[in-house]
Amino acid sequence: MPSSLSAGKQRGLEAVADSRGIIAALAIDQRSALRSLFARAMGVEAADVPPANLSRFKEAVSATLTPHASAILLDPEYGLPAAGKRAPNAGLLLAYEQTGYDKKVPGRLPRLLDGWSAQRLIEAGANAVKLLLYYSSRSTAEINGFKYEFVEKVGAECAALDVPFFLELVSYAENMDEKSIEFARIKHEVVAAGMKEFSKPQYSVDILKVGMPVNLSFIEGSPTPSEEILSTREQAKRHFVDAAACASIPFIYLSEGVNNATFQFGLELAAEAGARFSGVLCGRATWKDGVDILVKRGESALEDWLHTTGAQNIQNVNHHLKAAVPWQVAVQKSTSEKAHV
Repeated sequence: MPSSLSAGKQRGLEAVADSRGIIAALAIDQRSALRSLFARAMGVEAADVPPANLSRFKEAVSATLTPHASAILLDPEYGLPAAGKRAPNAGLLLAYEQTGYDKKVPGRLPRLLDGWSAQRLIEAGANAVKLLLYYSSRSTAEINGFKYEFVEKVGAECAALDVPFFLELVSYAENMDEKSIEFARIKHEVVAAGMKEFSKPQYSVDILKVGMPVNLSFIEGSPTPSEEILSTREQAKRHFVDAAACASIPFIYLSEGVNNATFQFGLELAAEAGARFSGVLCGRATWKDGVDILVKRGESALEDWLHTTGAQNIQNVNHHLKAAVPWQVAVQKSTSEKAHV
């Protein structure tokens, strides 16, 4: 076992990884994003979506898809019933942050859930704690200083409790649409900078959960191409390599709301590049089409869809994890590199 991790953190990471040490986890901690999917399907405002719809959907996804996953990431607001429906061998990560951000305050500042602490998340069954952070290396020193201190405090809280700390970085730039070609041109820089910064030991992060360092729609050969192509496959693979080199702790990829075929395309690029990722925490690329099924056709149709298309979606992702590096190997590599500094 890697010597740089405490016993509790090791146990927690083992609980959310598969037998190879790969994190093949399912994410459905979405709250505002899931509410928006329901609102679109129902033809109502997001505020008018009943909370029970979110909980019911999470339960169905957990019960049906966790047999194919090493763990599930849920939120304590709507997801605790779903935690009880997961497969016996699936670990549990719980989200610590409030969903979204206050748009009236600059910088997309993070906020913790009211009434929760890392201790309470553990008592609710969490094997690991997850915090989402919107991060831009181009933000002001004041904004990023607040975020650095914020992450340090959560990292210290998890370290004191001896529980793994997963930090999810959502990359952005002020006054840019994240889906725009303008942001696509700089995304690799922002992603790499975040991976480098939060690998530093003062944050006590155990696993980084990051977006891919390119917007896949602007890459040659994408299943969902934009009108303009920015990079060839080889250029995109170089961005994967460069970003991975910035991480000195294990990292995994999130799907950023793309469809299943597009996420598979990204994992192919990462594998070909030798990016040394340790798995995924994949959400909407697996289950998002099920929302419309539930709304339009009911629970029985959702069950059928999850057992067929949903299961195939997660198996597609798992197939592309053959190139992933066990988290233990990534930790040992990090420890070895630090010893030679």
